[in-house]
Amino acid sequence: MKLGYQTNTWGGVVGHPGGVTSVKDSYYLANGSTEEALKDISAAGYKGFELFDGNLMQYKEKKEEFKALLENYSLDFIGVYTGGNFIFPDILEEELIKIEEVASLASDLGAEHLVIGGGAIRANGILESDYTEMGNALNQIVEIAEKYNLIASYHPHMGTNVQAPDQLDKLMPLTRINLVPDTAHIEAGGGDPVEVIRKYVDRIKYVHLKDYQNGEFLPLGEGHQKFNEMIQILNEANYDGWITVELDSYPDPKKGAEISHQFLSKLDSNN
Repeated sequence: MKLGYQTNTWGGVVGHPGGVTSVKDSYYLANGSTEEALKDISAAGYKGFELFDGNLMQYKEKKEEFKALLENYSLDFIGVYTGGNFIFPDILEEELIKIEEVASLASDLGAEHLVIGGGAIRANGILESDYTEMGNALNQIVEIAEKYNLIASYHPHMGTNVQAPDQLDKLMPLTRINLVPDTAHIEAGGGDPVEVIRKYVDRIKYVHLKDYQNGEFLPLGEGHQKFNEMIQILNEANYDGWITVELDSYPDPKKGAEISHQFLSKLDSNN
């Protein structure tokens, strides 16, 4: 297994305030130190990391500093997480401009994956046409990713119009983007992550794992998710890509990363 970790546990998940007045500056942001995160991720035994677009853009004028961090901590830059509303034609161009800038920088710095979250829920409820709009937008993002030699994948998430399994099933036939399953968000949305991985395994080029129980996101092995079954399905499909652990918050981020790494190492040795 190629194991990575998301840096968002360090500092918690916030948004970039510039996005309030400028769509092109609407970034995800982990409100902690990227360097501290990478130091801890490396020490916990991971070989790569993913980070939010807002944290990546902090290195727009400091590319050499970013590359030095990779070398210092012997880590691969797996990918960047970005996103948008995708259902409002008037702002879509601005969203795509932002995503292309993120993709360009990520590619320059050696990333492999472009992870896409989002899909707005209207104040008056979801329209069926929203899925067509999203599918079209995601297809444009695939073209952007291919331009920069990145692999684009959509990440279902709570609070979006693709949080429930039937919503995912509406979207996927309308777009050629890959799927990056986030196992805990799938369960929180009412789905079975094992079945989602089995159903879409041919479109999975990247995986996010986190455990889940009683409405709480947890380090791997501390909830009830069936990771052994998920890994078995991936192995049977000859999946050889990255598996990244994502834990939105934890009192001791390094300890959370260590718990999950120990669990995955034991799981790998038993397979």
